[in-house]
Amino acid sequence: MYRALETERRDAHFSDPFARRLAGPRGVAIYDRLPRQVKKAAWSVIARTTLLDRRLDARIQNGTTLVVNLAAGLDSRPYRLALPPHLRWIEVDNPDLLEEKARILADATPRCRLERIGVDLADAASRKALLERLPSPGDRAVVITEGLLMYLSEPDVTGLARDLAAVPAYRAWLTDLISPGLLQLINREWGSTLEAGGALMRFAPSLGTAFFEPLGWRATGCDPTILEARRLRRLPFFLHLLAGLPGVGTFHAKRPWSAVCELTPLEAGAEDLA
Repeated sequence: MYRALETERRDAHFSDPFARRLAGPRGVAIYDRLPRQVKKAAWSVIARTTLLDRRLDARIQNGTTLVVNLAAGLDSRPYRLALPPHLRWIEVDNPDLLEEKARILADATPRCRLERIGVDLADAASRKALLERLPSPGDRAVVITEGLLMYLSEPDVTGLARDLAAVPAYRAWLTDLISPGLLQLINREWGSTLEAGGALMRFAPSLGTAFFEPLGWRATGCDPTILEARRLRRLPFFLHLLAGLPGVGTFHAKRPWSAVCELTPLEAGAEDLA
């Protein structure tokens, strides 16, 4: 719904003509029932979307041949982005969700070679086997985990990071990340709403992106969402003022912070750091 409402603005920063269709009447009803403060947080999703689009486009321009979107949900990038037709794009999520999504978008044509694979990502053995078999020889793959990691436990994130690092084809990992300070704020203000929907957030590493280094990954770029939302003129007035203060976009475990981060393998070559 956030993507649909942004698309319908005259000054929209991206166009997602499939968002309202994917949300459907149920999505509208859910949005209408959201507390006011949750609706006002649309800026974070808008910023996250533009940042991921930008980093993904740069990766594709740099020779990516495979995109693996884990917990793809109701994402519509294979349909709305300008993608090379030879690009393989694989969506992984709950089988029932993907089946319903395919039904809703049955009359739409993806702009690349789209595949959907239903699997329970919480099943560590199934996830590991899937990630190992997805790339073809010679693939340069990018993994997306948008809106996923914060809902996982630390052991689950650790397992996922190790699974990805074990497959050389995965040259980049695009994900959003939040600080413990933001997690505390979210659970204090929206915790009851998230818990009622079975979506309580849990993962916010106190080390920030350094958490991933012992697991085989290093951060080669992090874009704070508040600074992007300020650039896009989507922040509420008081946050717009806050975003102008020095150090607001810098990670600090005790402060509210979120960013879209690009991780690359520790042993990545120069071509993967471009």
